[in-house]
Amino acid sequence: MKIGVVGLPNVGKSSLFNAITEAGAESANYPFCTIEPNIGIVEVPDERLQVLGKMYNTQKITPASIEFVDIAGLVAGASHGEGLGNKFLSHIREVDAIVHVVRCFENDKIIHVNGSINPRRDIETIEMELALSDLEQVTKILEKNAKLSKQTGDKSLLVSVEMLSKIKDALEIGKQARTLEFSDEEQKLLKNFALLTAKPVIYVANISEEDIGKPDNNFVKTVKEIANQENAKVVVLSAKIEEELVALEKDERELFKEELGITESGLEKLVVASYDLLGLMSYLTAGEKEVRAWTITKGTKAPQAAGKIHTDFEKGFIKAEIVSYNDLIEAGSFLKAKEKGKVRMEGKEYVVQDGDVVLFRFNN
Repeated sequence: MKIGVVGLPNVGKSSLFNAITEAGAESANYPFCTIEPNIGIVEVPDERLQVLGKMYNTQKITPASIEFVDIAGLVAGASHGEGLGNKFLSHIREVDAIVHVVRCFENDKIIHVNGSINPRRDIETIEMELALSDLEQVTKILEKNAKLSKQTGDKSLLVSVEMLSKIKDALEIGKQARTLEFSDEEQKLLKNFALLTAKPVIYVANISEEDIGKPDNNFVKTVKEIANQENAKVVVLSAKIEEELVALEKDERELFKEELGITESGLEKLVVASYDLLGLMSYLTAGEKEVRAWTITKGTKAPQAAGKIHTDFEKGFIKAEIVSYNDLIEAGSFLKAKEKGKVRMEGKEYVVQDGDVVLFRFNN
């Protein structure tokens, strides 16, 4: 899974990126501090892996991972090259989702690019730039496909032209492509165009340290109101506190979190929101050599889940030997779970569930 991090300059983007990836990206109080994108690959926190690791006395534990791409702060006019905007936008065309960091705190010492704190205006600025960038791309593809469909009469091109026309009309009035409804056929076509405004969004409301544990301030309320209208997710956190937390040793970190009343780290909150937003889950494989989490889309059938490990597993799929994580832990071992009748043999139509511990049987 690949996630792009966007926002205006000085909203806490790089601080948040540092905190969730511990990558030490440069962070400073001036615009365009980030020129080239910072990329960090982080492990998805999953306590189940450690428990299975002990049970199987495994040699290796491999969690699922997320790649975060932090691009430079965008400004009005980015889609036309302001602040190197077009170059920045190209870096996130291939991501699965966008994390949009919005400043929700006052601090005279930290400059705001527009001189005041206004989440609605800030969100609209970024969304307009994404829409304008997409509009340029959609217009080019639409003209090309319209010409080709007239020449060839290709039905898929006609569907593409109708869909792109609908998107173009929406973008021209500042609407995001993700707010439109598409048929299954259009959804498949849409993936080919890597539109920024079609990507699902998680808003990160970046609050001050003083606001942790308090009711939402008015800035956060505004962000939640906008997210509700768009079916987007919201994660509320303090990027500064998150950055301070990762600098501590594990024991100190837990004590500090307890003092602040923080139960989940920023990374954990983002992972939960990302998986929920994209309809993802993890199944597990376990053995002496390795315990591993595999990320799949909810609703994935056993052969396609096997294909995540290796294409040969999908092609030669015979059966899947499955036990739920909870049943396995309760039994104490795979053998005991089998004796209790908790291990099942499932076929090609079985839909893999979150936390399934799976052993695939296949023909070479």
